Amino acid sequence: MASNRPAPAAPFVPSQEQPETFGYGGYRTDEGPWEEWNPTEESIRPVRGRHRVAKQRGGLARSSTVLGVGVIAAVGAGGMASAQTGKPPVSISLPDLPNVGSLISDDEPAAETAATPLSDIGGTAVADSEDTGTAATADAGEALRTRIMAQAEQQQVQVDTKAQAATEAALAKQAQEAAAAAEKKAAEEAAAAKKAAEEEAAKKAEAERLAELARQYTLPTSSYTITSTFGQAGSMWSSGYHTGLDFAAPTGTLIKAVHTGTITEAGWAGSYGYRTILTLDDGTELWFCHQSSISVSVGQKVSTGDVIGRVGATGNVTGPHLHLEVHPDGQAGGIDPMAWLRDKGLTP
Repeated sequence: MASNRPAPAAPFVPSQEQPETFGYGGYRTDEGPWEEWNPTEESIRPVRGRHRVAKQRGGLARSSTVLGVGVIAAVGAGGMASAQTGKPPVSISLPDLPNVGSLISDDEPAAETAATPLSDIGGTAVADSEDTGTAATADAGEALRTRIMAQAEQQQVQVDTKAQAATEAALAKQAQEAAAAAEKKAAEEAAAAKKAAEEEAAKKAEAERLAELARQYTLPTSSYTITSTFGQAGSMWSSGYHTGLDFAAPTGTLIKAVHTGTITEAGWAGSYGYRTILTLDDGTELWFCHQSSISVSVGQKVSTGDVIGRVGATGNVTGPHLHLEVHPDGQAGGIDPMAWLRDKGLTP
């Protein structure tokens, strides 16, 4: 190691306070007197062999290199401030320390006596500690953030899945309801169409039946006027109401068999005048009353449209007309001849 030249300094005066002393707050009379130490080549020559560094004030190992770094740090902390403000360099006084050579043992070569500067030790240790702690904190924070983000993402995925499932269920339900409604509507339309078709077929069948009956049945006379209907009330009738249907027509107008049947009565019948009864194959009796003449006899078979007599005014009447009554199964009480004729496809 190169020798250090002694730094010029003013002679030490105990009663005089040293300006800007290093490491102490100010001058103290109970400490000293101090001797200025200037290391030389002879005083700092390394001793071969291993050595141990004594602990000073807090256990920090000091070597010649450490001391130099400490001086440099002191200059950096205090003296450099003076240099920056333009003040001249000042001497640095240190407390009485053991000779540097006494701190070095003979066990280890000088090359091994070099120690890490205090500034580097503290800075490196703190830096390493801070870097390690910061890195560990950063890693832990990053891991926590990653875990939180993963949990949040998982929860969001679950929420989205549930929402999607609910939406799909709602859509499926709507589709089912729509399909059920469409099916119900189609069924109703089909039922309505079927009913309409059935009604149309029934009407057609009825029309055909009536047409066929019309060919089998006929009105009892022509050139007539309906003057009295079934059930009409009045004192002119012994029962208090009219029991048949009156076709007013001139005397001598032909009376025809309404349908095929057998003549079961032909002659005088009191208030009915001359009357002919035609019994059909189903047992229905047709009464033709107030005739002026009868053209058939009992037991005679007649067909639809055959002449059986003529219109007259015999019996209890006020003018010439044909009184027609209908008695199903020969029963005493009759039914409305107008409805019966219409049921046979005829319109009086």
